[in-house]
Amino acid sequence: MATPWEPPLAGTEAEHLVGALERLRATFRWKADGLDSAGLNTRIGVSALTLGGLLKHLARAEDEMFTRKLSGAAVSPPWDRVDWRADPDWDFTSAAADSPAQLYALWDTTIARSRARLSAALADGGLGQPVHLAWPDGRHLSLRRLVCDLIEEYGRHTGHADLLREHVDGRVGEDPPPGWRPGG
Repeated sequence: MATPWEPPLAGTEAEHLVGALERLRATFRWKADGLDSAGLNTRIGVSALTLGGLLKHLARAEDEMFTRKLSGAAVSPPWDRVDWRADPDWDFTSAAADSPAQLYALWDTTIARSRARLSAALADGGLGQPVHLAWPDGRHLSLRRLVCDLIEEYGRHTGHADLLREHVDGRVGEDPPPGWRPGG
């Protein structure tokens, strides 16, 4: 049975990269899905990572990638009100004060905006187009680089989510089961 997050078997470069990102998004969201505050705030050992913190952090990564880095636009709330110099881990630490509904809504709405912005950018110039973000020497990154960077970010944190979710309730697996939809 085909699943909406499965990358194409033989598609274009853009279809494969977006497909890989969508598969990681779905797997991460499945790992974080359906938990109460206790589950979202569970830690392993001395690590400060939680599934709630990862939901909030990846929402921030998505918003930064497809606003400031892509076009130079301002980031969305709540990121625009944070003093990142005073608390560089605010996205991780502040999640403990958020309800599960707030965390799921933040991630879900951010992903919907990211999908729309990425789709528009791909239609407007493809993966090779330069984006707003540039190195100090003036060289601009490509949209391809932004997508690859976000895939890397999800790869890292989906691995963390695997361990955290297994610790919470034993959920294991590589992909969501066929028919799964986010429930919050």
